[in-house]
Amino acid sequence: MRQEGASRRGAWLAWLVQALLVLAVVAGAFWVVNHALDVLRSRGVRSGFDFLTEPSGFSISEGWLDFDASQPSWRAFLAGLINTVRAAVPAAIFAVVLGTLIGIGRLAPHVLLRGICTAYVELLRNVPLLVQLLMLAFAMANLLPDSTEPVHLLPGVWLSKGGLSVPWPVAGEGGWWPSHFEWPERGDFGVSGGAALSPEYVTIVAGLSLYSAAFVAEIVRAGILSVSQGQVLAGQALGLSSVQQLRIVILPQALRVIVPSLTNQLLSLTKNSSLAVAVGYPELVSVANTTIGSNGRAFECIAIIMAVYLLLSLVISFGMNRYNARVALRGWR
Repeated sequence: MRQEGASRRGAWLAWLVQALLVLAVVAGAFWVVNHALDVLRSRGVRSGFDFLTEPSGFSISEGWLDFDASQPSWRAFLAGLINTVRAAVPAAIFAVVLGTLIGIGRLAPHVLLRGICTAYVELLRNVPLLVQLLMLAFAMANLLPDSTEPVHLLPGVWLSKGGLSVPWPVAGEGGWWPSHFEWPERGDFGVSGGAALSPEYVTIVAGLSLYSAAFVAEIVRAGILSVSQGQVLAGQALGLSSVQQLRIVILPQALRVIVPSLTNQLLSLTKNSSLAVAVGYPELVSVANTTIGSNGRAFECIAIIMAVYLLLSLVISFGMNRYNARVALRGWR
């Protein structure tokens, strides 16, 4: 009992120290921002965050949050943040799934499969992400067919210069819960129905996914190689197939090595989404750049960008650290 009580007190003390540290960092950042604003005002430069309540003067072309020029600037930043999350979350999911498959493929006994996976990793992780995004944007604009002649990739999935059309859930009449999927259909003037994803959105999600998957693949490969050969032999002795060995024996132990490095990669992916401004996707940095051009509040807009990306990184780190603690204690299910 005494040991348990001491452990609880130690945990509470650790949380208290972390909370005090966060408060100190926030207070320091608040002082720096206010001091910088005072310096700008003393030099006759209009400064402050009052512009957030004023009409933005520009509109945002796409996103889940409708926005026009008459709405305040804070809503523009919110729309940019939502667009950032809208691109980063699916990109992270695709990168983890694809990277895991490629990482496993790099250890496959089949020479051709192993060579293809190795070539993918070596090519994509050594070419700058910005270059890859520009290449994808060029391919979307010049190599794909027009909207009237889209490519049929999968059932209900069409791709053209106009973007990607996919099935999308639709709420029933008079309700808010999706009752069915609306499937895109090709017509005489293009594809109608479903969800239409813009070329810019497809470019940034595909670019982030493919680039990050190369790094995830190496993380997964290193995690699998960290499992001792004795564990593999034990799985074979139990009569498990190769897939069962991977799922039941190898991956649960490899995750303890994979998750910490994967956390860093997800953080990098989220911050790399800021490069979407280069392909015209209206995420947070794009909105900030437009706002700076309209009112000249460069310091304030950059401070908002820094604060938002810091918050996103803290949320990702918190969630992944909780998952890492679960994996370390209980294994993977």
